[in-house]
Amino acid sequence: MKKILLIFSAILFVNISAQKKSKDYSDILKSKNIYEINAFLRDAHPDDPRRSVLKPRVMEMMKDYIKNAKPGDTRVKQMQDWLAMLRRRPSTKISFEELNANIRKKQIAKYQKELQAGQSAIVYTPSNPQNVYIAPTASAPSVKTAAIPDTEASEFNMLMAENPVEHKNKTVKILNSLFDNDPNAKECIVMIENKSDCNIIVRIEGIGITKYRLPVPAHGDNSIVVQKGDYLFTSIVCGAQYASQKTIQKPLMVALGSSSKK
Repeated sequence: MKKILLIFSAILFVNISAQKKSKDYSDILKSKNIYEINAFLRDAHPDDPRRSVLKPRVMEMMKDYIKNAKPGDTRVKQMQDWLAMLRRRPSTKISFEELNANIRKKQIAKYQKELQAGQSAIVYTPSNPQNVYIAPTASAPSVKTAAIPDTEASEFNMLMAENPVEHKNKTVKILNSLFDNDPNAKECIVMIENKSDCNIIVRIEGIGITKYRLPVPAHGDNSIVVQKGDYLFTSIVCGAQYASQKTIQKPLMVALGSSSKK
C-alpha cells in the first residue's frame, strides 16, 4: 500500500510541476501581442472557446502588421506564412512529419535547380587562407575584439571547389536519397544548416575508416549522403568546438551556430 501511495504521490508531483512550468494564458483574451496569441493557439486544447475569439483577432493583427511594415522587414514573410496556415487550419502548429516534408521539398528544389544549371547555383568565392573571425566579447557584444584565425580556410576552399562532374554526381546522389523513402536503404541524407558568421567543416566519423567531411558556408547549408550507423559529429564554429554523437537511421538535419548580427 505504501508503495502505491508513493508512486501516486510521485505522479501527482510531476503533474503539478508540469502545470507550473506551462505558460499561463489566463489573461490571453486581453493580449495584443501577435506572438503570444499565436503561441496560445498552438498550445490550447482544440475545444477551448477562446480560440473563436483569438484566431480572427490575430489574423487581423497580422494583416495590419504586413500592411504597415517597413521595406525589408524580415518578419513580413513569417506573418504571410502564418496567415496562409491559419486560413486552412486551427493554428500554425505543424507536426514533425510536416516539418520534415517541408525541408525535403526545399532541398529537392534546391538540388534540382543546381542540376538543371549544370553547376552549383551558388557561386562560391574562396576566402583568404589567413582570414580571421573577429569575435565579440561578453562585456562588449557589439564590439569586435578577439581575432580567431580560420585555420581550416584552405581545407574549406578545397572541399568547396568541386569540378562539374563531381558536383553533378553528388547532386544526383543527394536527389536520389531525398526521393527514396525505403526504410531498408543502406544510406540516407544528412543536412547541416550553418547559422553562424563563419564557414565551417563538419567532420562525420563512423566506425573504422568511415569518415566524411562536409563544408558548410556561413549562413548557408549543405548536404551529404552517408551510410546508416553511429557517428561522431565535430566542427569548429567561429572558434568554438562542437562535438555530438548521433545515430543515423533516417534523414537528419543539424543546425549549428548562431549569428552575431542583430
